[in-house]
Amino acid sequence: MKSAAISAVIGVVLGVAVVFGATAAASSNTRPEVDRSGNAESSLLNQVEYGSR
Repeated sequence: MKSAAISAVIGVVLGVAVVFGATAAASSNTRPEVDRSGNAESSLLNQVEYGSR
């Protein structure tokens, strides 16, 4: 009986930890800022191309 109670408590603690961890992971969903400092005349989609084609 005592080991069943300990197992139940551990299960509840792990369940709460998983719920809080999943919530924290889902809430950090910001987009990174795009670097637009490239030279528009010498780049295609902000990626510099070297040489001629």
